[in-house]
Amino acid sequence: MKINKIFILSFVAPFMIFISTMGLIFRDNSRKIFYLPIGLMGIVIILERGISRQLDRKNILKKIKSYQKVE
Repeated sequence: MKINKIFILSFVAPFMIFISTMGLIFRDNSRKIFYLPIGLMGIVIILERGISRQLDRKNILKKIKSYQKVE
C-alpha cells in the first residue's frame, strides 16, 4: 500500500502543537521558551490553510457567478 505524502504532512502541524504543549508542561522554567516557536508555527500553518481555503472558495464562486451572468 502506497502512503500519500499529503496525508502524512497533514499531521505535521498538530504534532508541532502537541510537542510544544508537552515541552511547556514538562520542562524546567528556563527551557520553556524554546517550545513557543514550534507551537506558534503549528498554529500559523493551520490558520493559513483555513484562510487560503476560504479565499480559494470565494474566487471559484466569483468565477462561477461571472460565467452565469454572461449567458
